Amino acid sequence: MTDYFQYVHNLSWGNKFEQFGSNIRETVISLLIKEIDDYNALERCILNESSEEVLSYITGFVNLKKHYRNTILSTHTSSYIDNVDFNSVSSIINLSKINSTQRINKLFRSVNTLLPKFGVYIGKIETYGDRKINFLKRFGRTKGQVVWFVDFIINRIIPRLKYIDRIYYGLTNGRRHCMSTSELLGRLVYCGFCIVDIRSIDGISYFVAKKVSSPMTKLQSSYYPIISLPRVGRNGCLMKVWKIRTMHPYSEYIQDYVIRRNGYNEAGKPANDFRITRSGNLLRKLWIDEFPQLLQVFRGEMKLVGVRPLSATRYNEFPDDLKAERIRLKPGCIAPYVALNMPGDKESIEADRIYIEKYKQHPVLTDITYFFKGVCNILVNRVKHN
Repeated sequence: MTDYFQYVHNLSWGNKFEQFGSNIRETVISLLIKEIDDYNALERCILNESSEEVLSYITGFVNLKKHYRNTILSTHTSSYIDNVDFNSVSSIINLSKINSTQRINKLFRSVNTLLPKFGVYIGKIETYGDRKINFLKRFGRTKGQVVWFVDFIINRIIPRLKYIDRIYYGLTNGRRHCMSTSELLGRLVYCGFCIVDIRSIDGISYFVAKKVSSPMTKLQSSYYPIISLPRVGRNGCLMKVWKIRTMHPYSEYIQDYVIRRNGYNEAGKPANDFRITRSGNLLRKLWIDEFPQLLQVFRGEMKLVGVRPLSATRYNEFPDDLKAERIRLKPGCIAPYVALNMPGDKESIEADRIYIEKYKQHPVLTDITYFFKGVCNILVNRVKHN
């Protein structure tokens, strides 16, 4: 519980809360605790902090009148936990903007620890998409773009830079820190939650998540321009595929969510994929993001032409017989669907099948033919990669 207070109320940086003795920490926490007077207390507090629309959104997922003794409600000034039964907490609602939290993953982990499996977590954040819209409304299109760009550099880029981030948090206490929707949702999944819903209300994004597991123990997503993604390769073993980053950090953890929400588009890619950045879209159109894989070709991990190494989600959507055939082959950079100009969801699966049958008969000739066809389709027909 101490960790939850430390991060939800942003006690960790300026006050060096973690260095205080237990008595001081308990005293600080006691000042943040408010009593739940009756079954209407939580609704009154939410209305004071937000609006009828926000209250309606929250009560669509948590019955506050029925479960007010099983709900932890936190605002930017206090937390309503007196008389809450901590042995049967079923939901946590945080109305303090996550933008002010320096160590977001630690906040999410502390929430995960407090909730039982399938417990509900509701929070809010001003994403930089929200912030841009708010600036445009406030300052107008031209001036708003300028203000947003400056804010993006100061509150989005600088907090990501090693060493400089310490100066940033020392001066601002992290209260203007911002992130993308993709990163927010990816962090939640990384910390053991599944995404139920997210909605923008009055320029602020509210999310609903459920605890489904313990937080992941593998390394966190990096912010580096070159990333390695786990893919199903030869013999069914996971391999790392190198790419230039085209998505927001932590995006790899919400692929299932994006597909479940939007399905696939006509090119066989996740439809309306908000994980891709604007610069990432350009890199993908020009195939520049695939260039690091050439080094993997030189190292013998991949070849120029062949079936693409797939994410586990996409691989499991293939027919069992084709999955068995695919993992017998070394993966390649130029996929069969590119050479055959069959980029659709089902079409790309059929393209793999056609390639494999031809490869069995004439492996070298097939790869040479598919290489030139693939290059031609990339340059002339502008076939995009999945």
